[in-house]
Amino acid sequence: MIVFNQYKAITFDCYGTLIDWETGILTALKPLLTNHNLNLNENLILEYFAAFESELEQGEYINYREVLKRVVQKFGKKFAFIPTDTEIDSLADSIEYWQPFADTIAALKLLKQRFKLVIISNIDDDLFAFSANKLEVKFDQIITAQQIKTYKPSLNNFRQAIERINLPKEQILHVAASVYHDIIPAKSLGLSTVWVNRRAGKQGTGATISSIGEPDLEVADLQSLVSYLS
Repeated sequence: MIVFNQYKAITFDCYGTLIDWETGILTALKPLLTNHNLNLNENLILEYFAAFESELEQGEYINYREVLKRVVQKFGKKFAFIPTDTEIDSLADSIEYWQPFADTIAALKLLKQRFKLVIISNIDDDLFAFSANKLEVKFDQIITAQQIKTYKPSLNNFRQAIERINLPKEQILHVAASVYHDIIPAKSLGLSTVWVNRRAGKQGTGATISSIGEPDLEVADLQSLVSYLS
């Protein structure tokens, strides 16, 4: 069991953990695919997204807006259609409208009273700004892939985060919904981890690559995490 009193900072993944990105992704991609006479089920759309995004993030660094443009183009190539310029931009443009999970804001406000809060996200600075406004707390650090020029699960993102936070690793707790992007690399560097398993009870693997890891704690949502503090 995690002893929360030992931590001074909590680092968060954002998309999938704080922000409901799967709803955002589907809201953008389902109409686009329908425009090209494709009626894919939601699980399949998310799993193709996960595969395409991961492949694009492993190569030479490109910003996340460009990753999402190329994800749309990969859907086109996979299913034999040519997306319009507007459609190519539509997934990245939709981030402005992605919403927090229902439990996110209240949990962050409670955690902010006791801990430094830090974002470690595979995102561009300008795209995260849309989400920051919706999260309603001031983060002590915002660390993006655009700043680091690598994408999680690269250890580089976590090493630079630890350096910027300037606390012993034993005093940092990392909270994330993706085992692949976050739990495995954070644990490998000696960070304690909480897996927010937002897909518990759902079919399919969702918008992240399926992986098996060993978090220090598994919770269904952030409200459950906060309950451990009381």
